[in-house]
Amino acid sequence: MNQMQIIKRELENHIGKKVIVRANKGRKKIVTRKGILKATYPSLFVLEVFNGEELVTASYTYSDVLTSTVQVTVLDEDVTYKDAKMIS
Repeated sequence: MNQMQIIKRELENHIGKKVIVRANKGRKKIVTRKGILKATYPSLFVLEVFNGEELVTASYTYSDVLTSTVQVTVLDEDVTYKDAKMIS
């Protein structure tokens, strides 16, 4: 089993949970998004991201996680986004 399959299986175990995603967009620009892991597909995973009052869909590839361009933090059921922000 290769690394991307391992990442995919790990994310499949957390579908429906709250996540925080930090994405490196280049030129010292890092975007942090909070949302819910909705689905995994053969080459990417999908989040429902909170964008103010709206829920927006965002997708990332497993290779982004493998190359550390994207970092995914899965939150436990009892942890809120505010608590997670204080930890990191």
